[in-house]
Amino acid sequence: MKAPLHIDRRRLLVGAAAVLGGSGLARAGLPVLKAGDQKGGLRALLEAANELQGLDYEIQWTEFPAAAPLAEALNAEAVDLGPIGDAPLIFAQAAGARITAFAVNRSDPYGTAVLVRPDSPLKTAADLKGRTIATNRGSIGHHVALKALASAGLKPDAGTFRFLPPAEAKLALTQGAVDAWATWEPYTAMAETAGHARVLVNGRGLSSGLSFLAATDAALAKKHVQLLDFGRRVVRAQRWSLQHVPEFSATLARIIGIPPEAARLQFERRQQRWIAIDAQVVADQQRTADFFLEAGLLKQALVVKNTFDTSFAVV
Repeated sequence: MKAPLHIDRRRLLVGAAAVLGGSGLARAGLPVLKAGDQKGGLRALLEAANELQGLDYEIQWTEFPAAAPLAEALNAEAVDLGPIGDAPLIFAQAAGARITAFAVNRSDPYGTAVLVRPDSPLKTAADLKGRTIATNRGSIGHHVALKALASAGLKPDAGTFRFLPPAEAKLALTQGAVDAWATWEPYTAMAETAGHARVLVNGRGLSSGLSFLAATDAALAKKHVQLLDFGRRVVRAQRWSLQHVPEFSATLARIIGIPPEAARLQFERRQQRWIAIDAQVVADQQRTADFFLEAGLLKQALVVKNTFDTSFAVV
């Protein structure tokens, strides 16, 4: 199966510029850091913790609905950096994207889950056999769905995948067009708290819970100082958020436009921590890459140790 990274550089650059927000035009003489983001991601965290003050560079933000289009933007150098899960990072790098992970966090992967409608007859992972599962191709949702099938002794083709972005996947599930939806936070918490879905299989024991800050090779070479400062601000903001759960949850809900109860649920159960890129991180990421190779989604083996830059001391 072809790796899920298809680049139309001109279209992507125009699309990214259309949704660009935040700082706008750079102040005279200041460098610009083009930051990609996902829903419920870095911008809300940094704003809530007041970590966007005192910058000696500009940040231009572009929000993406999932990691796959963010990976495309990184590959096209439409953004300099962005948060990306373990699975989409692997697919992007396997497809030749010139991006490198320079910081890592680990969280409780419960919310990376396979969801079904509340009245669904499905009870276990084994019940996914012969069912239709909506997810983003190459996403952490795709990964957890495949792992769920494997945990029940089923092959990757035991279920039928429909590759849809989160909003369309949710609609397909609620309308009964698919049997299950494999997704991640905050979409899991939003669906649960709204009564639209329940968790059939959660990611504990299936997913590493790893997520990364990845940057283009060009940004790593030219904007090392800004990337390091940005990473350290993210780490400080994360520590602040864990000590100010009510305040952060309220700010997160406001910034990304989700119900406060969903914002708090997904935040509290993730318990995200930024950690060093150590041997365990590399081993876990290699295990995920090997799983995709065995499942037939990668054409050739990926040596993940070559996809990290450990020179950034953000923690």
